[in-house]
Amino acid sequence: MKNRSSVFFSLFLSVFLFFTSIDTGAANGLATVDMGRDRMIGYMISKQLPAMHFSDKQMDDSLSRAAFDLYMKQLDFQKRFLLQQDVDVLTAYSQSIDDELLHGNLTLPQKGFDLLNVRIQQVEKMASEILAGDIDVNQKESLETDPEKLTYATDLQGLREYWRKILKEQIISKYLDALTEQQTAKEKKSDDLLWKEARERVTKLNKQFFHRLHQETVQDHIDRFFDAVARAFDPHTDYMPPDNKEDFDIHMRGSLEGIGAVLREEDGYIKVVSIIPGSASARQGKLEAEDSILEVAQKDGDPVEITDMRLRDAVRLIRGPKGTEVRLTVKKPDGVKVVISLIRDVVQIEETFVKSVALDAPGGGKIGYIMIPSFYRDFEGTKNGNEARNCTEDTRKAIEDLKKAGVKGIILDLRNNGGGSLVDAVDTAGLFIKSGPIVQVKNSSGVKRVLNDEDPGIVYDGPLVVLVNQFSASASEIVAAALQDYGRAVIIGGRHTHGKGTVQTLVDMNENIPTLHLRSYDDLGALKVTIQKFYRVTGGSTQYKGVEPDIVLPSLFQYLKSGEQYIDYSLPWDQVEPVPFVKYGGKKIDLKRLVAASEHRVKSDSGLQAIADEAKKAEERSKDTVVSLQLSDMKKRREEAEAARKKIGSHYRKYRVEQEGAMDEETENGAKQGDDRLKWLEEVKDDPYIAESMRVLEDMNKF
Repeated sequence: MKNRSSVFFSLFLSVFLFFTSIDTGAANGLATVDMGRDRMIGYMISKQLPAMHFSDKQMDDSLSRAAFDLYMKQLDFQKRFLLQQDVDVLTAYSQSIDDELLHGNLTLPQKGFDLLNVRIQQVEKMASEILAGDIDVNQKESLETDPEKLTYATDLQGLREYWRKILKEQIISKYLDALTEQQTAKEKKSDDLLWKEARERVTKLNKQFFHRLHQETVQDHIDRFFDAVARAFDPHTDYMPPDNKEDFDIHMRGSLEGIGAVLREEDGYIKVVSIIPGSASARQGKLEAEDSILEVAQKDGDPVEITDMRLRDAVRLIRGPKGTEVRLTVKKPDGVKVVISLIRDVVQIEETFVKSVALDAPGGGKIGYIMIPSFYRDFEGTKNGNEARNCTEDTRKAIEDLKKAGVKGIILDLRNNGGGSLVDAVDTAGLFIKSGPIVQVKNSSGVKRVLNDEDPGIVYDGPLVVLVNQFSASASEIVAAALQDYGRAVIIGGRHTHGKGTVQTLVDMNENIPTLHLRSYDDLGALKVTIQKFYRVTGGSTQYKGVEPDIVLPSLFQYLKSGEQYIDYSLPWDQVEPVPFVKYGGKKIDLKRLVAASEHRVKSDSGLQAIADEAKKAEERSKDTVVSLQLSDMKKRREEAEAARKKIGSHYRKYRVEQEGAMDEETENGAKQGDDRLKWLEEVKDDPYIAESMRVLEDMNKF
């Protein structure tokens, strides 16, 4: 096996004199950009990623095409600016990105920046003229909202027509927002005034939008180009410029003070990746993973559109001091728009830890419920010899407490658990088996190692159910897969988990510059690189496919193309040799009877059926990407969406459309006093998936 580091180092030295003599590019209008530094970064990316990445992908024409595809999606994914002729100019570079980087050329992002800026100026003028003219809100016409189905305009007239429809939709939406607000307003406004204010709000929002676009720099475009090249290797490999290191923390952990949502920038939208347990968003319950945040307003201030905004700029608007209010205009995955008001807060660390409770079982007795939000471990505290909490020990304690309560089964809830500490995934799975292999890890050189539960003891040997969903990923998939392979638990959830079966490492690019190099550069940033892959003890990877539950329940999000298998250039599923392991020796699970009994119950469960019915309608709505721009149709669509949410909410607290004072009545005096645990207990008791899991556990005791 070749030494990749040595190859990279020698190749680097062979061209190092080339980089010492590059000017700043002032002749091309790029005096504010250190082109020598950027060429250095591009060259390092072209050499380091093939050398380090798990996939062994090479910088060739195929990878260039993938990088170009990702570059164009971030440049103008919604096709609101570029003309087809502009795309044709840029496409000439689609197969030469590998050669361009190797030779220190950054022509594509520079040309993309120039072309886009020309069109932005033209569109800004168009939008101003359109907003100053008449708009017929009763004219029957439609707008395609799926960028994948759109084509680039062939001329400026076609672009103008597209923007006329975009602005019309915005004005009608603002008018309908005002109508909703007017229902509870003390002073009623005339219809003419509502329309006038709607137009003014859209005009102001667009003025802010174009102002932000004009603030984009050449360096911003070059950085995003580098990131597109990195993501062509796989979705979890990124280039992070120095200014984005704070963004990396948000992607990985979320802000400690703010709304408590982990965000990402995707195809021009700011999307919610996950909600941090214990945060303001988690307690309020309306903001959810896969939501797109369209606008941000500070308390009584006017909203600022954040579509196409840089993530760090959007985060600065969303974050703020504890106790302050922020209002988010959010588009749900089914296209419904809602305004969510949140009071910023410091994430309550206690809420990120394991929670447990003994629930009253439907057939009598008690059933234990344990929620693991993430596989946490305070490595720094352990290193310093301090008392440090970890997921494994907290789960062990929860099990012991539930055993003392005399539970006849346990539900382990890993829904929305995005992963965390690998050692805790292994050790937590080990609490439910005697000992043995839990997961296999293979690196880019093909070297495998097996991570084992070394503890021969078993903390809990009774009936066990594991709850998962589409947002269960990484370490949570390792636990679910191991307990499924051992025949130790029944896995319940949607059609599949997320499917992230890879490991990343952070590489400081500043540490890879040879000491003989004659020039010093400002901070080069970092690379996050996929270097390993997980495999089940049976040999199959958790990557791409995820974990398929034994019992599949209807989900409101089942229509969503959410998961690794739907992400561009994700690594494929594969398998390695299985490792020897001994199946669980306790009572054998009669899976066939359990599935049949559950399917029979689901058909008669009003709550789960309401979710199943609405899921079908949501899927139909998601496919119907052409929306009517007629006022009456847009109003009807909103009313139908609101009715659907109320229907789901009558059965399932998470989707309840709360009315003033409703939560106080349901939780009596606890919620008024800020009793978060009482609210959590109410949500647990009102959760149809937990209810069905309890019935499955009762069947496991009977069958």
